[in-house]
Amino acid sequence: MAQTPPPSLRLAPPPAQPAAAPAAKAADAPPAVAPNKVVLTVGDVTITAAQFDAIIDALPEQTRAQFRGPARAQFGQNLARMIALAKEGKRLKLDESQTFKMQADFVVENLLATWAYTQITKDNTPGEAELRKYYEEHQGDFEQVHARHILIRFKGSQLPIKPGQQDLSEAEALAKVQALKQRIQGGEDFAKVAAQESDDAGSAAKGGDLGTFRHGQMVPSFEQAAFALKPGELSDPVKTQYGYHLIKVESKDIRPFGDARADLERQLGPPQAQKAVEDLVKQTPAVLDPEFFPKQGQ
Repeated sequence: MAQTPPPSLRLAPPPAQPAAAPAAKAADAPPAVAPNKVVLTVGDVTITAAQFDAIIDALPEQTRAQFRGPARAQFGQNLARMIALAKEGKRLKLDESQTFKMQADFVVENLLATWAYTQITKDNTPGEAELRKYYEEHQGDFEQVHARHILIRFKGSQLPIKPGQQDLSEAEALAKVQALKQRIQGGEDFAKVAAQESDDAGSAAKGGDLGTFRHGQMVPSFEQAAFALKPGELSDPVKTQYGYHLIKVESKDIRPFGDARADLERQLGPPQAQKAVEDLVKQTPAVLDPEFFPKQGQ
């Protein structure tokens, strides 16, 4: 199993999808009921379990688990409040005003647009043949490296100095790294030297082992040097914002298609769906009054 590279070298990960809320304890989870069971009554309005679930589906993804689980009662109360206010709005005939009707039409159009985009995205998901073709034509993008490193920090490094440690100048740090390289080339074990000398405490405890990493996971200068090495090779000193590094590549290989598939779908799917949307929009051109909608900067 690949080890996690230390935070001193790892780039910030891409934005992740919102995590689902922690599941409620089994004892606290609301009981499951039949879809057609009426679960909420407000005056003459009734809502079944299936209808309640459909309403939840229209909410932002990060809130759905809470409102289906531990916060279900709270959401039910809020829904009842909304229905009661809506009934009062109808009694006052607020729904008969032109402004209300225009805003209601906009809400419906917006919801339909969201549903249409979701369907277009599903319809434009790259197929197996397309994914494999891209994978075969871009093998270098899926290369991964297992490496070790030794880090020697210098004054101004983004890596905090250890208590009692001498704050080396950049020239002193470079000289130390070069001396360490000579020791290793002279026969000393890289892992032992890393454990003794590296300022990256996390990897030093593992003999400098960074585990396996892919393109885009390390700071650029470190990545460039690591991927340029052959297995068993030792790098020249590599400067990053953390100090000077010696890098030793243990192995290099290509991520298997099955492991890379999810990344391929995320990479190829959105542009394909976006093009389909743009093509659709072009079929119904819009005309904006230039006086009412002036271009930015005018």
